Amino acid sequence: MDIQSLDTLHLHQKVTMMVNRYEAFADDGHGAPGQPVAFVEQKRMAFKEQVTIFTGADKQYVLAGFKARKVIDLGSGYDVTAGDGQPIGLFRKDFGKSLVNSTWHVEQPGSGTTTGSERNQGIAVLRRIWGFLPLINDLPFPFRYHFDFVRDGAPVFSVDKKTWLRDHYLIRIQDPTVDRRLVIAQAVAVDALQAR
Repeated sequence: MDIQSLDTLHLHQKVTMMVNRYEAFADDGHGAPGQPVAFVEQKRMAFKEQVTIFTGADKQYVLAGFKARKVIDLGSGYDVTAGDGQPIGLFRKDFGKSLVNSTWHVEQPGSGTTTGSERNQGIAVLRRIWGFLPLINDLPFPFRYHFDFVRDGAPVFSVDKKTWLRDHYLIRIQDPTVDRRLVIAQAVAVDALQAR
């Protein structure tokens, strides 16, 4: 399947003890997950490891991957590469702005910077308060949150959490030129790296 032609993807996290496992699906044309297009496993608490995005759960072919540039400076970014190791782009969290509203910057060669932030400021603030409350901070956050990524005021893609307790996301891509592998990598990061 040519993933570059897709404008809607579904990303589901499968909960395991030691690994964050994600599966991305093409839309079936009726708003539900269809054919699998990507499979990701990321070890929890591994800051500098290579996160590999495979074309399927058999892990036979590498679609892309991303890796932190530095261990300590979490704002330095993550390089995203194709299966053959060629650079696709990078993404990084803006830690200053993320103190109030999680903000990410995505760069793809030949394009300007795309910036993504939480759509609902109230939910963004509530998520931060939730993380500081000792009796509930280990519980799943009970509200859905959504990210809009824009470049020069124009929508590029969005990542919408569709369920309250399970991590299921709907990714809508408005810009046909954005690399879908970079979008998948950023969508995984929205979930896996959100608390960092």
